[in-house]
Amino acid sequence: MRVLVALGGNAMTGPDGSAAPKEQRHAIARAMEHIAGLVAAGHDVVLTHGNGPQVGNLLVKNELAAQVVPPVPLDWCGAQTQGTIGFTILDTLEWALAARGVDRRCAALITRTLVDADDPGFTRPTKPIGRFLPHEQAQVLIEHGQTWEDRGEKGWRRVVASPEPLEVLETHTLLTLMQAGYVVVAAGGGGIPVIRTSEGKIRGIEAVIDKDLTAAVLARSVEADVLVIATDVENAVVGWGTPEAHPVGRVSLAEMEAYAADGHFASGSMGPKVEAALRFVRSGGQRSIITALDRITEAVESADSSVGTVIENPENSQQPKQEGETRAGAH
Repeated sequence: MRVLVALGGNAMTGPDGSAAPKEQRHAIARAMEHIAGLVAAGHDVVLTHGNGPQVGNLLVKNELAAQVVPPVPLDWCGAQTQGTIGFTILDTLEWALAARGVDRRCAALITRTLVDADDPGFTRPTKPIGRFLPHEQAQVLIEHGQTWEDRGEKGWRRVVASPEPLEVLETHTLLTLMQAGYVVVAAGGGGIPVIRTSEGKIRGIEAVIDKDLTAAVLARSVEADVLVIATDVENAVVGWGTPEAHPVGRVSLAEMEAYAADGHFASGSMGPKVEAALRFVRSGGQRSIITALDRITEAVESADSSVGTVIENPENSQQPKQEGETRAGAH
């Protein structure tokens, strides 16, 4: 099967959340063991990833240096972290594949994601990023054109737009690499946010795109059979924090939409993951899976409903295309 895997931030940092280079390398190496297992099982894999801790590090550097050099814009931060995480993934994934005797080439793409210049998020940014700062330090960054809000006792915090992803612009390049047999890393951090101007030019813009929502867009564009959202828990949970809490196993699209409508995933980081999983299946994808990184191969291949949260739409069910059948980028 063709599987798009979206790795959460926990796969890029140490167990305590540390984003020091050594901890990042070790965490990514551990994550790639599981990705290599999926490739070794015969699946065609596209990989995307978060970049929150890495961008957070760059924002701190921006803050500390703001009185000396202009802050680096968010689209540049996205590009830098795609490059850094991408090459680290390549080094560790190639090693993990070789250890399994798997001869597959790997590539990482610097990837742009198109958003609408008129997205409502640009009118009033609401996505908080980075650290809390005292007003005098935030004021320096406000003078550089950033938007900061007073959050009371905690201090001031930067807010940015979080627009809807429309299209991953490097999709054709990605499919070309897949046709040549590559395992491809793309759309890290949701992709570098770009807009199309009235003159038809593409340019970067200050924003943060949810990486899971971009993963859903990219999964449909590359005709993935399965979207896997790898996180630090084995299942999404209904009734979180209540005596009635229970994990969600294999469910229909309609059932999961009903859970979401009832507000079960509104808080924390699970909301965007569930929304992305729903969008993929709703748009014609066969299955979405939300589960722990160390269970992804089992979840993709198992009919056991206890492995991960699996969302299906029976109307989309079909057998994965066999070798020789037509599919964009099939190798």
